Amino acid sequence: MIAVLAPRHLEMLLGEFAAIRKQAAAAIRLFDEGATLPFIARYRKEVTGGLTETQLKEIQDRRAFYEALLARKTTILESIREQGVLTAELEERIAGCRDRAQLEDLYLPFKPKRRTRAQVAREKGYGPLADLIWAHRAASGDAEAIAGASDILAERIAEHAPTREWVRQETLRRGRLCSRKKRGVEVERSKFEAYFDFGQNVSRVASHQELATARGESEGVLSVSVEVDAAPIVAHLDRTFNRPQSPHRALFEKVEADAYERLLAPSIENEVRGLAHEKAEEEAIRVFAENLRNLLLAPPVRGEAILGIDPGLRTGCKVAAIDRTGKFLENTVIYPERPDAAPALARLIKAHGVGRIAYGNGTGSRELEEFLRKAALGVPFSAVSEAGASVYSASEVAVREFAHLDVTVRGAISIARRLQDPLAELVKIDPKAIGVGQYQHDVNEEKLKRELDHVVESCVNQVGVDVNTASAELLSYVAGLTRAVAEKIVAARPFRSREDLKRVPRLGPKAWEQAAGFLRIPGAPNPLDASAVHPESYYVVEKIARKLGKPVTEIVAKELAVRPEDFVDDRAGLPTVRDILEELRKPGRDPRKEFVAATFDPDVTSLDHVKPGMLLEGVVTNVAGFGAFVDIGVHQDGLVHVSELATRFVADPREVVRVGQVVTVKVLTVDPALRRIGLSVKQVVAKG
Repeated sequence: MIAVLAPRHLEMLLGEFAAIRKQAAAAIRLFDEGATLPFIARYRKEVTGGLTETQLKEIQDRRAFYEALLARKTTILESIREQGVLTAELEERIAGCRDRAQLEDLYLPFKPKRRTRAQVAREKGYGPLADLIWAHRAASGDAEAIAGASDILAERIAEHAPTREWVRQETLRRGRLCSRKKRGVEVERSKFEAYFDFGQNVSRVASHQELATARGESEGVLSVSVEVDAAPIVAHLDRTFNRPQSPHRALFEKVEADAYERLLAPSIENEVRGLAHEKAEEEAIRVFAENLRNLLLAPPVRGEAILGIDPGLRTGCKVAAIDRTGKFLENTVIYPERPDAAPALARLIKAHGVGRIAYGNGTGSRELEEFLRKAALGVPFSAVSEAGASVYSASEVAVREFAHLDVTVRGAISIARRLQDPLAELVKIDPKAIGVGQYQHDVNEEKLKRELDHVVESCVNQVGVDVNTASAELLSYVAGLTRAVAEKIVAARPFRSREDLKRVPRLGPKAWEQAAGFLRIPGAPNPLDASAVHPESYYVVEKIARKLGKPVTEIVAKELAVRPEDFVDDRAGLPTVRDILEELRKPGRDPRKEFVAATFDPDVTSLDHVKPGMLLEGVVTNVAGFGAFVDIGVHQDGLVHVSELATRFVADPREVVRVGQVVTVKVLTVDPALRRIGLSVKQVVAKG
């Protein structure tokens, strides 16, 4: 069921998009009607005024934020109302709140909590005394009564919403995230040694630094805290709550110090660390998502049969041949040291018209590469990342596809398919197993999954899907389709037209509308069924054909000398007509680039061979905020620090490199003990 924002929250949401308010409102209406993001971005440009996918995603995310905020407000108001203390003023403040932390500040005085010192004091009857002191009126009591009243006042100060917000912001501005090696921990070398004596302003802590210190703390290696000068904060409390002529001025000063040190400081430190972690999470997830997008959109090897090889030293290399559509053909096992290995591969290459060999980059890959080089089989060969291949091989998906095959053979098939069509194969694997993220196990799993699912959906719909050959996993990411419907599509094929899809059980009119433009049928009688033109717009193509006096089949894959404005009507606006003409020019075009393989140095096959000063070719396997990891063919990725990526200042590594990019690097340092390799792109560029 589609959640519709309450009017007030909808207004808050639209206020964040003031510059595109009408467009944002139109997009939200489409989301509320059940339209998917890819469909809106591609086929509803007139309605949204041409909002990009990025803009639509931001609107969708903020819409989800306000839905969650509304749900939390509802829970809080019900709780306070049940206590019988909800006033009209408090209700209005809660209803109008836009910030989660401020909302929790408002709720804190009423939130059920464990028995505190203040509650004990109230039970003993010290509330009236505390009220007199709070009002700066003359009051007295014995030591126990004053202590009890002080506890009540300290809690009142600590739960004062405006004060909590001020202290939080002050800590965010001036606080430092500090980490030290934990006492008693004995480590000679550690991945956390950079954080054994670390300090950085909270506002300037990089994502990887926050996540690294958090992991070090969870593993018992680091002690982490937020340090801030307490004096200005306590002085602010005194200005807020004390009075120059108060009969209890000295008492207030003690209460304020206690309120901060015992209650506010620990609580705010937790909140600030939580906010810092959330910010770091968002950045880590964003980096992961962009790396995943680049990996999924890596260039395919189009239209070729592939031989996939899973290297193995002791148990032999598993070999699998697939045809140009990815269909499994034959498998075998070779032992490169035996004389029958090369003839066995040559037979498979000839029998199946293999155009390229793909081999996994794991253990034994460089030995296999050397064998292939000497065998001179007449076809090019390329290393393919094995990250996640074992996960796929043992998965239910692989079992459904190849129940009769051994897991190692499934791995070889997957390696071949990764080269042939990375997107189609990698959607079968949990993105977290693909190896392009940093600290993915330290971030919110639900947020990460949501963002990565969006990226996969975006890539699948950007490329389009051959409905007659795609796996159920790939089809399930098409806009409007569920996994259950995807499986029914697989069971009902082949299809000769998009109209035929309407006979698929559970594929209703709404889902068909969302999905049809992204589902392609190459070779269909109607050539538009193999294009990105949506069936709802076929009539526009027919109008263009009539205008040119030609059948539709003769205007496909042509540069048409027509004015888009001549075909605009109340159903198809100018953006849609322009998209149609562009699609007619290159129907079913694949947005991915042409495949380029990295060439590893044949003399550098292990970490022992890597020496400072070497120039090596490699492929970018991961990009993080602090730099890029590059595979140079030695089973240990090297790091190009952000400062070594370019001759100019680089704020974000993704400005200059992307996952899958082939680069030439210079080796700067090698640390065999920690298996670290320092690389530079900048020094290669400068030298060149």
